[in-house]
Amino acid sequence: MKTALYQMPAGIAPDARADAIETALREAAAAGAGLLVAPELALSGYGRGPVLRDLAQQAGGAWSGRLQKVVQETGTALVAGFPERAGHTCYISAMILRPVEGNTPATPQVYRKAMLYGDYEKGIFASDGPSAVLFSWQGLKIGVLICFDIEFPENIRRLAIAGADVVVVPTALPAGASGAFTATQMIPVRAFENGIFVVYANHCGTDERFTFQGMSSITAPDGTVIASASADTADMLFADIDPAAYDHVRKVNPYLKDITETAQ
Repeated sequence: MKTALYQMPAGIAPDARADAIETALREAAAAGAGLLVAPELALSGYGRGPVLRDLAQQAGGAWSGRLQKVVQETGTALVAGFPERAGHTCYISAMILRPVEGNTPATPQVYRKAMLYGDYEKGIFASDGPSAVLFSWQGLKIGVLICFDIEFPENIRRLAIAGADVVVVPTALPAGASGAFTATQMIPVRAFENGIFVVYANHCGTDERFTFQGMSSITAPDGTVIASASADTADMLFADIDPAAYDHVRKVNPYLKDITETAQ
């Protein structure tokens, strides 16, 4: 499956963010991509502070309703970050939108971020704890994590054991030495040690509170970065996700096979 990644400018005006994602989704579809991945809190912006609680929408809210129509029209699936409201609780979440037959479902599939980063996120959002959210699309089994989640190896390993071919990661990685290391070193290792693809979609530039690392990437199961963005420029990345093309890698590095057999 051809996969697209949108490295999104952090400074896009709040009321233009859904427009930008819709435009990116149509561009991805025109290029033949079956899936587009957008960053963490892409629909609201990341650095808006406590107002994110007021902006939060239910999983079946206006954002998902609008974008589901574009997904339905184009045939291209979407994973995009948004602030989710569930009762009186708010989560950093990713909506998973796929074309469906018949009536559009009222509530899309959602993944909620498990590992909140720092006082900023913990002061606004809650965590449901670790979970394994996967969906099937165009012959692939796709797992979802958000940002800090992937920096804990057990989270991506959980998805790999559950059969994920690829893990998509909307992120809001901040700029700095740690961010650069995560983007260029840690993400390829996560792909390599699990024998799966990783699609890592970040913001670039600066918003109200933060400057972001950029350096979004799509990494293959052998740790090779097959598509990458710069640190400071908006971009659309494309790559073909073909797990069978890397069967030889999993034979040489049978980490997942061996740990699964040992656990039994």
